[in-house]
Amino acid sequence: MSTHYTTSEVGRILHLSGAALRTCFRAAGVPPPTSRRPQCTFQDLLLLKTTKNLLQAKIPVARIRRILQSLKRQLPADQQLWNVTIYADGRRVVVWDGTAHWQPDSGQFLFNFEPRAVVKELALKSRPEKVRQKRRTAQQWIEIAAELESQSPEEACHAYREALALEPSRTDAHVNLGRLYSESQHWEQAEACYRTALSHAPDDIPARFNLAQLFYSRGQYAEAMAAYQAVLSRDAGCYEAHYNLALLYELNHRKADAIRHFSAAQQLLKSPNRPRARGRNRLGKPFPPHPSTS
Repeated sequence: MSTHYTTSEVGRILHLSGAALRTCFRAAGVPPPTSRRPQCTFQDLLLLKTTKNLLQAKIPVARIRRILQSLKRQLPADQQLWNVTIYADGRRVVVWDGTAHWQPDSGQFLFNFEPRAVVKELALKSRPEKVRQKRRTAQQWIEIAAELESQSPEEACHAYREALALEPSRTDAHVNLGRLYSESQHWEQAEACYRTALSHAPDDIPARFNLAQLFYSRGQYAEAMAAYQAVLSRDAGCYEAHYNLALLYELNHRKADAIRHFSAAQQLLKSPNRPRARGRNRLGKPFPPHPSTS
């Protein structure tokens, strides 16, 4: 049996022709056969068949292309688009990889609480660590979490925890998980994350800065001042720490110290070599916690 197909064969198999077939190729991101590439592979055919089903479910072409591109980033290196099941469930598109369902355009996991599904999930979690790691690495979980943060913080937390189950010493995952806990005011969990990060990397600036910010947010100003000073002892060029420390000095009526740190922050912001990832905050509002990019 042939594993390569011409345009006419693809159209005949999928029961499509003309404009509908061209739309299917365009939505799937599969280049149609040409004189240089006269045939489609079996994998192309599988992807085109999936795309046809999504188009029939009224999923727009642009969204299908965006979903497939996002899904390519989400899948482990040893897994391809044709190895997973992609289908429309009403207005949402769902992916099933044999162990979990999720929405590829948001990355949101869909949990099934039926008894059989729970038993299967528990069985999966009880497998040796090496078996679980084959499916998705800690770095891949972290990348998925980063995509999820703005749309589904709870699922982002889940993804960071999956990364840490594989690599407990990943400081960046601890910091970013702690930051999400802080944003939802789960202070104890956030502090535990930052302190765990510092136990692995005592000089990590985002972990120290975020711990200082946590103290600031809880009104523990003495602890916050000490924590910001610890940041500056390791990185005197952290203008956010200067700025927030100046605000704390101002709250404590230490005008000279406040002016000194405001001036330091202002000079750092003017420096052409200083990154300006966060821009300038209004007076009286501290800089937010750092995301970790290590």
